[in-house]
Amino acid sequence: MKKIAGIVLALLVMGCLTACGSGQAELQDGYYTAQAAEYSHGWREYITIMVKGGSIVSVEYNAENASGFIKSWDTAYMQTMLEGTGTYPNQYTRYYAGQLLEKQGKGGIDALTGATSSYGSFQKLMAAVIEQAEKGDSSIAFVDAGH
Repeated sequence: MKKIAGIVLALLVMGCLTACGSGQAELQDGYYTAQAAEYSHGWREYITIMVKGGSIVSVEYNAENASGFIKSWDTAYMQTMLEGTGTYPNQYTRYYAGQLLEKQGKGGIDALTGATSSYGSFQKLMAAVIEQAEKGDSSIAFVDAGH
């Protein structure tokens, strides 16, 4: 009887460790987007992820203006920002997206020098898009990304 009770207890502990150990719910397969609720300096940032097999397999982080033009494609903006801060949208968006993909939303991401304002909004958008993926909610999450 003690042996059976021990086995049952061991199975319960293992089940709890498996279900509770990650501290994060399982990501549901699909596409998920979090977007800033408002434009900031003419741009609205967004993150779109694709989850397959419970893992993030694709990340797009960028910003668009009211006409849908992507910030990373704006070469004039790139030159101005590069001269002023040492970075530019195509660089920091790829860096932050790569960190999200690598860490699967489970670890801290370091701010990139010159892109700290976008880092703050990225953190808020990342939290929202991960929450959407955990719930399996493919509607767009609008976030007060406030700069």
